Amino acid sequence: MGGVLSWIQSLFWAQEMEIAILGLQNAGKSSFVSVINNGKMDDDLQPTVGFNMHKVQKGKVTIKVWDMGGQKKFRSMWERYCRGVNVITFVVDSTDQKSLPSAKKELDSILDKASVANVPLLVLLNKNDLPDAMPVETILKTLDLNAIQNRDVSYFSISCKNIHNIDKTLEWIIKHANSNKDKVKQAQASGKRVSA
Repeated sequence: MGGVLSWIQSLFWAQEMEIAILGLQNAGKSSFVSVINNGKMDDDLQPTVGFNMHKVQKGKVTIKVWDMGGQKKFRSMWERYCRGVNVITFVVDSTDQKSLPSAKKELDSILDKASVANVPLLVLLNKNDLPDAMPVETILKTLDLNAIQNRDVSYFSISCKNIHNIDKTLEWIIKHANSNKDKVKQAQASGKRVSA
């Protein structure tokens, strides 16, 4: 009954959620934000310095998006903007094999923080339209996503340029943001402490 009621309520009431977009520089984080916001990639995007905040409206869902700079000097700020988000989205440049070990190190570092325990993780393997994009299996093996415990984890191979799989990423984000909210509410009702 609760599921049906939640579904009926979602038809009438607006929902709000927050997500953080992380990843190394030039992975395509701002391009992803541009695509989900405007339906197309902006070719004149400048690298994010520090962070940008955007509000994206999708139907009755308002998504507050923290687009974090990927340069080394800004990575220490990531945790601050991940506290309280509903989903962490980590973008990887599928064509940059040399950066994969650094991407794994930064991803592991943020996921080790107690403040983001249990927050769902979506990894986006961007630039799959380019001929030198690595096979998905190679990236997944290097990032070792199967070893990540105690949170929902998924990935999509995407192209911001060709808008490939962007709709699926948004569906996943909205679904898992809502399920994470429900888990937090249930834990609070039972007296358990949950970081979200």
